[in-house]
Amino acid sequence: MKKQTAVEWLVEQMFGEHTKAWQKQIDQAKAMEKEQMFAYAKRINITGLATERYFTEDFEKYYNETYNTDTP
Repeated sequence: MKKQTAVEWLVEQMFGEHTKAWQKQIDQAKAMEKEQMFAYAKRINITGLATERYFTEDFEKYYNETYNTDTP
């Protein structure tokens, strides 16, 4: 089962099947949320065992597997 980000949940609650007119704003909000998630995950990587490149790759893999999306 695909998990939803907070932005995806809010859009579904407010608009249900949203129109394409809102898609640009929705994608921008999702990109901002993903950046926040990445910043938080990076901050709690206090061991510093993961290099920047591998940490970024691992986060991208986790995010895409969890939220089943290729959007930013």
